[in-house]
Amino acid sequence: MNFISMNVVTLLYLVASVCFIQALKGLSSPATARQGNAFGMTGMAIAVVTTIALIMKLKAQMATGSLGYGLVALGVVVGGGIGATLAKRVEMTKMPELVAAMHSLIGLAAVCIAVAAVSEPWAFNIATRDTPLPFGNRLELFIGTFVGAVTFSGSVIAFGKLSGKYKFRLFQGAPVQFAGQHILNLIVALVIIGLGLVFCFDDGIAPAWTPFIVMAALSFVLGVLIIIPIGGADMPVVVSMLNSYSGWAAAGIGFSLNNSMLIIAGSLVGSSGAILSYIMCKAMNRSFFNVILGGFGGEAAAAGGGGSTEQRPVKSGSADDAAFIMANAESVIIVPGYGLAVARAQHALKELTEKLHEKGVTVKYAIHPVAGRMPGHMNVLLAEAEVPYDQVFEMEDINGEFGQADVALILGANDVVNPAAKDPKSPIAGMPILEAYKAKSIIVNKRSMASGYAGLDNELFYQPNTMMVFGDAKKIIEEMVKAVD
Repeated sequence: MNFISMNVVTLLYLVASVCFIQALKGLSSPATARQGNAFGMTGMAIAVVTTIALIMKLKAQMATGSLGYGLVALGVVVGGGIGATLAKRVEMTKMPELVAAMHSLIGLAAVCIAVAAVSEPWAFNIATRDTPLPFGNRLELFIGTFVGAVTFSGSVIAFGKLSGKYKFRLFQGAPVQFAGQHILNLIVALVIIGLGLVFCFDDGIAPAWTPFIVMAALSFVLGVLIIIPIGGADMPVVVSMLNSYSGWAAAGIGFSLNNSMLIIAGSLVGSSGAILSYIMCKAMNRSFFNVILGGFGGEAAAAGGGGSTEQRPVKSGSADDAAFIMANAESVIIVPGYGLAVARAQHALKELTEKLHEKGVTVKYAIHPVAGRMPGHMNVLLAEAEVPYDQVFEMEDINGEFGQADVALILGANDVVNPAAKDPKSPIAGMPILEAYKAKSIIVNKRSMASGYAGLDNELFYQPNTMMVFGDAKKIIEEMVKAVD
C-alpha cells in the first residue's frame, strides 16, 4: 500500500466528508432518510479504508512489523460485526438507549486515542522520541479527553435512564439531586481545568501523567454528575446534546492527530447535535445553556413527580366506540407517542388509517419534536410501517388544524398534549404542545391513568369531549380495524 500518497489520502477524506454532509442533508427529512443513510455508510467506508491504507503506509515507513495490521483488521471485523448484529436485532423501543450506548463508545474511543497519543506521540507523527509534545497538541488532547470522558460516563447514565429496567438508583428516570450539587459540579470542573492546564504547560519530554490521569478520572465523574439530576422527561434533549459532545470529542482528537477526516466529521456531528439540542430545548421550553451545564430538568420533575394524583372520573369507552366515532368523521388527526412504540403497533395503525381512507376520512399524523425517547423517534416508527410521508406533519404545521378536526386520536402520548403547559403556574408552563384539546372529539388510548415522565396529571383526559380507551395500543388498534370493517 506504499503507492498511496498524502494527496490521495486528503482527496479521499474530502470525498468522505462530502458524503457525510449529504448524509446530514438526507437525514433532515423522512423522505430522503434512506438516501442519507446510504451516503453516510459510503463516506464511512471510504474513511475507514483510507485510514487503514494510511496506517499501513506509515508502518512500512517506520519498519515496525506487521502485527498492527492484524489488530486493525480484528478491530474492524469485531466492531463491525457487533454493530451489525445490534442494529439488526434492536427493537424500535430500544433505539434511544442504543444511540446513547453508541455515543458512549465514541467518547471512550476519544479518551483511548488521547492516552495513546500522550504515551507515544511519535507513533502519530506529532512529536519525536527526543522532543516534548507541542503545547497546541497537549491542549487539544486535554480538551478531547475531557469531552470524551464526559460523553462516555454521561451516555452510560442516559442509557440506564432510557432503558428503565435497572434498579440502580442512578439509572432510574427520577432526578438524583442533593444539596450543593451545582457547586460540586463547578468545583470539579474548575479542578479539571486546573489539572488540564498543568498538563498543557508541562514541557518535559516525559508527559505529565499524574495531572492527565486525575483530570481524565474527574471528567468521567463529572459526566455522571451532570446527567443524574436530569429527569426522564428531558432525555430527548440529553441524547441530542451527548451526540454533540461526541462530535466535539472526535474533532478535538482530530486536531491533535492532524487528521482532517476526524476534524470534519466531528465538527459536523458536534454542530448538528448542538443545533438539534437547541430545537429540542425550544420544544420543551428549556434553556439551552442549562442543558450544556447539565442543570436543567430536575425542577419540573421534582415539582410534579413522585406524588399521588387525585382520582377523578373519566369517560371511558371501547375500541368499537372509538372506531364508530372515527368512521363517521371527516377528519382525524393521530398523535403517536411512546406507548405506540412500546406496543409495536405502528403496522396496525397504518392498516387502520387505510381503512379510514377507504371510508373517505382524511387522516393526518401530528409529531411533537420530543415525542418518544429521542429526536425523530416517532418519524422513524411511522417510516418503518411505510406510512406515506405526506400524511406526517410536524407540530408547527399541524397545530392550526386541531380546531377544525373532528377527532384527535392520541396513542400513548401524555406530556406533549398536556394543556397544563398553558397554565403559567404549571411546572411545564410554556412548553409547546400539540393542541389536541381543541379537537371536537378526543380519543385517548393508554394502558392506565399513570402520568407521563413529567409526573403531571393531564387535564385533557378529563375534558367532557374526551373518551379514554384503556389497553395495549396494538390490541386496541387491531380491534378498531375490525370494527371499522
